[in-house]
Amino acid sequence: MNPLASIRIGTMVRANDADPAATLRQILPHGFESIEPFFWQTVNKNLPRLAGELKEAIGDADVTMGTLGMFGNPLETGELDRATLEGWKLLIDHAHLFGANTISGFTGRMRGTPIEDSLPRFTQVWGDLARRAADKGVRLAFENCAMDGNWASGDWNIAHNPDAWELMFDALPMDNLGLEWEPCHQHVYMIDPLPQVRKWGRKFFHVHGKDATVRWDVVREHGIYGKLPHVQMRTPGFGDTDWTRVISELRLVGYQGSIDIEGWHDPVYRDELELTGQVAALDYLKRCRGGARFIPNPA
Repeated sequence: MNPLASIRIGTMVRANDADPAATLRQILPHGFESIEPFFWQTVNKNLPRLAGELKEAIGDADVTMGTLGMFGNPLETGELDRATLEGWKLLIDHAHLFGANTISGFTGRMRGTPIEDSLPRFTQVWGDLARRAADKGVRLAFENCAMDGNWASGDWNIAHNPDAWELMFDALPMDNLGLEWEPCHQHVYMIDPLPQVRKWGRKFFHVHGKDATVRWDVVREHGIYGKLPHVQMRTPGFGDTDWTRVISELRLVGYQGSIDIEGWHDPVYRDELELTGQVAALDYLKRCRGGARFIPNPA
């Protein structure tokens, strides 16, 4: 086994799109080592068929699909919220067809209320989902994006703050519940990402490759709650995060899995430059983990 590949560098693919397998065939030659197919709010595909199409597109390439994504609000009761909850169940039940052992997404949230008010519903819904997943050897990972929410209010997610992580994992101390972590969202909160890896890294089931740049000129003139955004979302290699240190710390806490690039956010490398930026991030993250090739020691 290539020890470098204990941390693979890959990307995300929109599973809701008409033909995600065609996307894979176009992007895999650039060297992505893992793929996270993900859905937004609804699963609009026949999952056995989709798994077969994606595996066929991968062919003999050494590319994994260890994590599937299901993003929405499974705690509320609107039509799309209920579809999101059903999507989690479907992905848990079909994860093995993709070779996946992790499903990721938002916790959901009781809209417009403080984080604490969501805990009873969180415990009910995620207790049931975690038990369903455990029976199938599947882990559930919560992404740490605030989705424009905060402690007092929000629409999508409570898992965006380390104080909330304490509440969540105290309420549901289950081994197959963890985090889908990315340093980008720590910069939004002016939190240093590195200490989080050391403290919480054993709860990291998946990592997103997304970065951020803090616009200190804006902070100094307008603060963080003014009309101008104080943070720009960036593709790795173009932001503030020292990914060499992040990956080193991930190795030190025993993380094995993938870092899948989350694109479509960079203000520069987007639209016609989207894949250009993602491939630049792919090459950059491979350098940060020690290179693209494993070189064995002399015998």
